[in-house]
Amino acid sequence: MATTIFFLIWLLFITDTAWTQSVRQLYDVYEPEDWSVHDFSCPWECFCPPSFPTALYCENRGLKEIPAIPSRIWYLYLENNLIETIPEKPFVNATQLRWINLNKNKITNYGIEKGALSQLKKLLFLFLEDNELEEVPSPLPRSLEQLQLARNKVSRIPQGTFSNLENLTLLDLQHNKLLDSAFQRDTFKGLKNLMQLNMAKNALRSMPPRLPANTMQLFLDNNSIEGIPENYFNVIPKVAFLRLNHNKISDAGLPSRGFDVSSILDLQLSHNQLTMFPRISTRLQHLHLDHNKIKSVNVSMICPAPTTLHAEQDVFIHGPQLSYLRLDGNEIKPPIPMDLMTCFKLLQAVII
Repeated sequence: MATTIFFLIWLLFITDTAWTQSVRQLYDVYEPEDWSVHDFSCPWECFCPPSFPTALYCENRGLKEIPAIPSRIWYLYLENNLIETIPEKPFVNATQLRWINLNKNKITNYGIEKGALSQLKKLLFLFLEDNELEEVPSPLPRSLEQLQLARNKVSRIPQGTFSNLENLTLLDLQHNKLLDSAFQRDTFKGLKNLMQLNMAKNALRSMPPRLPANTMQLFLDNNSIEGIPENYFNVIPKVAFLRLNHNKISDAGLPSRGFDVSSILDLQLSHNQLTMFPRISTRLQHLHLDHNKIKSVNVSMICPAPTTLHAEQDVFIHGPQLSYLRLDGNEIKPPIPMDLMTCFKLLQAVII
């Protein structure tokens, strides 16, 4: 049990590393002598709080253009306006920008001037959700750590888009129009530090190819994925959280090992077409199999065999770690087989 707790703490630490580092960077302040070189002007369309001089608030103002950004600004809020373009000129002096929020505007790819974003050498967070983008914008600054593009019309990822984004840890492409044809084998090349990839609510029929090796969280809910290629998880040996809810995955679409992958801790397969309990790893802790077509629970078939059991007192450490199991919405009739608890000794919740 102690080993499991330690592993979870380690995992959460690793998962949050990018965010923690970003927070430290974002909340660093200039040395006192540096303030003298910055002006305190404020665009008339926006609000500059005296207590937060590095922030510029221009949201919800009906703006059609981006105002000139003062050089002292780190945080720029432009969400919920009518902005259609991102020209280079407003950012000429904005060399300190770390955060730009342009959600809920009308920005198109044609409206983004080449170099407008890539010139921002210290930018860490870029929010472009709920716009009119049809492809992932490029070029982007090498410094970028999070790119949020949810709820656009993205159907294309131009070759080389991510080639220089080795610092990116989070990529959100959910609720777009991505098809399998949008991906090449080298689409994600360059994303050496990517840990979270969200491509839920697209139009994928297959698993995206050659994902970055450091991917820990993969969200592919609400697509039309029918199966998972053999040895698919060999390329992403660190994946811990896998969501495949609301797809079309059947028993025939699973690899021979199923989900017997030691890194996976949380597996969500709700609302698919499974008729049998898939093969799982002893390390798995949360399993969602609700709303499939499973008719029975054969514990002798589903109980994962521990790789090593040195002594009886090690059973809780080396044995199956499953603590949460959801099976409602299937064709299973109670009662739950008692040997289910014999196998999964750490099981705390079963929903059937």
